[in-house]
Amino acid sequence: MKVILLKDVKGQGKKGEVKEVSEGYATNFLFKQQLAAPASDAAMKTLEQQKKAEDRKKAQEKADAQELGKKIGELTVQLKAKSGADGRLFGAVSNKQVAEALEKQGIKLDKRKIVMDEPIRTLGVTEVVVKLHPEVTTKLKVQVVEE
Repeated sequence: MKVILLKDVKGQGKKGEVKEVSEGYATNFLFKQQLAAPASDAAMKTLEQQKKAEDRKKAQEKADAQELGKKIGELTVQLKAKSGADGRLFGAVSNKQVAEALEKQGIKLDKRKIVMDEPIRTLGVTEVVVKLHPEVTTKLKVQVVEE
Protein backbone atom coordinates (compact mmCIF):
# COMPACT_ATOMS: atom_id res chain seq x y z
CA MET A 1 0.00 0.00 0.00
CA LYS A 2 1.35 3.43 -0.92
CA VAL A 3 1.28 6.12 1.75
CA ILE A 4 2.47 9.73 2.05
CA LEU A 5 4.40 10.33 5.25
CA LEU A 6 3.05 13.31 7.18
CA LYS A 7 5.90 13.25 9.72
CA ASP A 8 9.37 11.71 9.89
CA VAL A 9 9.02 7.99 10.67
CA LYS A 10 12.06 6.15 11.96
CA GLY A 11 12.97 3.32 9.62
CA GLN A 12 10.60 4.48 6.87
CA GLY A 13 11.49 7.97 5.70
CA LYS A 14 11.09 11.69 6.01
CA LYS A 15 8.03 13.93 5.87
CA GLY A 16 6.56 14.28 2.37
CA GLU A 17 7.98 11.05 0.96
CA VAL A 18 5.79 8.44 -0.75
CA LYS A 19 6.52 4.94 0.55
CA GLU A 20 5.27 1.43 -0.11
CA VAL A 21 4.36 -0.26 3.21
CA SER A 22 2.29 -3.26 4.20
CA GLU A 23 -1.42 -2.67 4.54
CA GLY A 24 -1.53 -3.79 8.17
CA TYR A 25 1.32 -1.47 9.18
CA ALA A 26 -0.39 1.43 7.42
CA THR A 27 -3.87 0.92 8.88
CA ASN A 28 -2.89 -0.23 12.36
CA PHE A 29 -0.01 2.11 13.06
CA LEU A 30 0.68 4.89 10.56
CA PHE A 31 -2.92 6.06 10.05
CA LYS A 32 -3.88 5.74 13.73
CA GLN A 33 -0.82 7.71 14.86
CA GLN A 34 -1.49 10.23 12.05
CA LEU A 35 2.01 9.69 10.68
CA ALA A 36 0.84 8.99 7.13
CA ALA A 37 -2.08 9.37 4.75
CA PRO A 38 -3.18 7.14 1.86
CA ALA A 39 -1.48 8.10 -1.41
CA SER A 40 -4.58 8.96 -3.47
CA ASP A 41 -4.44 11.08 -6.63
CA ALA A 42 -5.74 14.16 -4.80
CA ALA A 43 -3.23 13.74 -1.98
CA MET A 44 -0.39 13.34 -4.50
CA LYS A 45 -1.38 16.58 -6.28
CA THR A 46 -1.54 18.41 -2.95
CA LEU A 47 1.90 17.08 -2.02
CA GLU A 48 3.29 18.22 -5.37
CA GLN A 49 1.88 21.73 -4.87
CA GLN A 50 3.35 21.90 -1.35
CA LYS A 51 6.77 20.90 -2.68
CA LYS A 52 6.60 23.57 -5.40
CA ALA A 53 5.61 26.22 -2.84
CA GLU A 54 8.47 25.16 -0.58
CA ASP A 55 10.93 25.32 -3.48
CA ARG A 56 9.73 28.84 -4.36
CA LYS A 57 10.13 29.89 -0.71
CA LYS A 58 13.70 28.50 -0.57
CA ALA A 59 14.60 30.24 -3.82
CA GLN A 60 13.24 33.53 -2.48
CA GLU A 61 15.22 33.15 0.77
CA LYS A 62 18.39 32.49 -1.23
CA ALA A 63 17.76 35.53 -3.46
CA ASP A 64 17.18 37.72 -0.39
CA ALA A 65 20.40 36.42 1.17
CA GLN A 66 22.36 37.17 -2.02
CA GLU A 67 20.98 40.71 -2.12
CA LEU A 68 21.88 41.27 1.53
CA GLY A 69 25.32 39.77 0.83
CA LYS A 70 25.99 42.37 -1.88
CA LYS A 71 24.96 45.14 0.49
CA ILE A 72 27.17 43.77 3.31
CA GLY A 73 30.11 43.25 0.95
CA GLU A 74 30.20 46.97 0.18
CA LEU A 75 30.12 48.02 3.85
CA THR A 76 32.97 48.71 6.23
CA VAL A 77 32.06 48.56 9.90
CA GLN A 78 34.10 50.84 12.12
CA LEU A 79 34.66 49.97 15.78
CA LYS A 80 36.60 51.84 18.43
CA ALA A 81 38.75 50.04 20.99
CA LYS A 82 41.51 50.84 23.44
CA SER A 83 44.95 49.68 22.39
CA GLY A 84 48.55 49.69 23.47
CA ALA A 85 51.53 51.30 21.77
CA ASP A 86 52.19 48.34 19.45
CA GLY A 87 48.66 48.27 17.98
CA ARG A 88 47.44 45.35 20.09
CA LEU A 89 44.01 45.78 21.67
CA PHE A 90 43.25 45.63 25.37
CA GLY A 91 40.72 42.83 25.05
CA ALA A 92 39.26 41.83 21.71
CA VAL A 93 36.49 42.59 19.24
CA SER A 94 33.94 39.76 19.12
CA ASN A 95 31.24 38.86 16.61
CA LYS A 96 28.64 40.30 19.01
CA GLN A 97 30.24 43.75 18.78
CA VAL A 98 30.38 43.49 14.99
CA ALA A 99 26.67 42.54 14.88
CA GLU A 100 25.78 45.51 17.11
CA ALA A 101 27.77 47.89 14.87
CA LEU A 102 25.97 46.47 11.80
CA GLU A 103 22.62 47.04 13.49
CA LYS A 104 23.53 50.71 14.03
CA GLN A 105 24.06 50.93 10.26
CA GLY A 106 20.57 49.51 9.66
CA ILE A 107 21.33 45.83 8.99
CA LYS A 108 19.96 43.46 11.59
CA LEU A 109 22.01 40.27 11.62
CA ASP A 110 22.34 37.45 14.12
CA LYS A 111 25.80 37.31 15.71
CA ARG A 112 26.01 33.56 15.01
CA LYS A 113 26.05 34.27 11.28
CA ILE A 114 29.28 36.22 11.64
CA VAL A 115 32.00 33.57 11.48
CA MET A 116 35.21 34.42 13.31
CA ASP A 117 37.82 31.79 14.09
CA GLU A 118 39.10 34.01 16.86
CA PRO A 119 38.27 37.55 18.02
CA ILE A 120 40.04 40.53 16.43
CA ARG A 121 42.96 41.61 18.61
CA THR A 122 44.75 44.21 16.46
CA LEU A 123 44.03 47.63 15.00
CA GLY A 124 43.34 47.96 11.28
CA VAL A 125 41.01 46.43 8.72
CA THR A 126 40.07 42.76 9.01
CA GLU A 127 37.82 40.77 6.68
CA VAL A 128 35.20 38.66 8.45
CA VAL A 129 33.11 35.94 6.81
CA VAL A 130 29.32 36.29 7.10
CA LYS A 131 27.25 33.18 6.41
CA LEU A 132 23.79 34.40 5.38
CA HIS A 133 22.41 31.16 3.91
CA PRO A 134 23.79 27.62 3.58
CA GLU A 135 24.81 28.51 0.02
CA VAL A 136 25.52 32.25 0.42
CA THR A 137 28.56 33.70 2.19
CA THR A 138 30.09 37.15 1.93
CA LYS A 139 32.95 39.10 3.45
CA LEU A 140 32.55 42.13 5.69
CA LYS A 141 35.34 44.60 6.35
CA VAL A 142 35.76 45.48 10.03
CA GLN A 143 37.96 48.46 10.75
CA VAL A 144 39.20 48.74 14.32
CA VAL A 145 40.43 52.22 15.25
CA GLU A 146 42.00 53.50 18.45
CA GLU A 147 39.68 55.07 20.96
